[in-house]
Amino acid sequence: MRRTPLTGDARGRTIGDVVDRMTAMLQAMPPELAARRAFLTTYQRTTRAVGDAVEAGTFEDPAWVEAWDVVFADLYLEALDAGLSDDPARRAPRPWRLAFDAPADLPPLRQVLLGINAHINYDLPQALLGVINDADFADPVLLDRRRRDHERIDGVLSARVAAEDDELSAQGAKSTLDRLLTPLNRAASARFLREARTKVWHNTMELQHARVAGPQAYAVRLAELEVLSAARIADLLAPGQVLLRLAVAGFGVVLPPAD
Repeated sequence: MRRTPLTGDARGRTIGDVVDRMTAMLQAMPPELAARRAFLTTYQRTTRAVGDAVEAGTFEDPAWVEAWDVVFADLYLEALDAGLSDDPARRAPRPWRLAFDAPADLPPLRQVLLGINAHINYDLPQALLGVINDADFADPVLLDRRRRDHERIDGVLSARVAAEDDELSAQGAKSTLDRLLTPLNRAASARFLREARTKVWHNTMELQHARVAGPQAYAVRLAELEVLSAARIADLLAPGQVLLRLAVAGFGVVLPPAD
């Protein structure tokens, strides 16, 4: 569990550097951990897409988005490193531990959803705090620009839904029922990504209030977010059509108001 706000510095590092690190980790992945490749390969393709969007001028502040994407990816890659380590002192946050410990025979789609859960619900608010400091939060014009770029990521991710669905189909990773439900599943994916990101912004603001209050207040709120995010894993492990169920029940988590 991370007990203090992020202070990671992404200066001098690019999305290309992140993609290279992902490639190296894929090449070094032990065969017995092949199930973890599903999310990593999906995330690598998505990261390339974000890099393309940065180059295309999709965002109001492309340099900030690139720095943010680097910090965001670091959280997953650090958790993956910890999950692969034999060092008992290194532990991934609970949402990632549950995702990594899921049955290896789960379909790749389910493995990808576990990773999305941990990364968006738990890591993303922390990544935003890592690249938006207290002064930025006090500047409403700048903060609104950050929020708009945060929302523009939805367009990039939504554009990847069909392509990623096709990737899973090409790998033979989808059942006949999954293939029949493809149009509904794609609509559900786009919906839960939008819903989750709205809740992420809320949770980021809640964590920021705690950060201003001090390290102890922040640690308490982050622990709450960790528990909520881990609880969503149970939803993803339940039998049935996951995407359709999440489209109804919701994917994101919401930190309640602080006491």
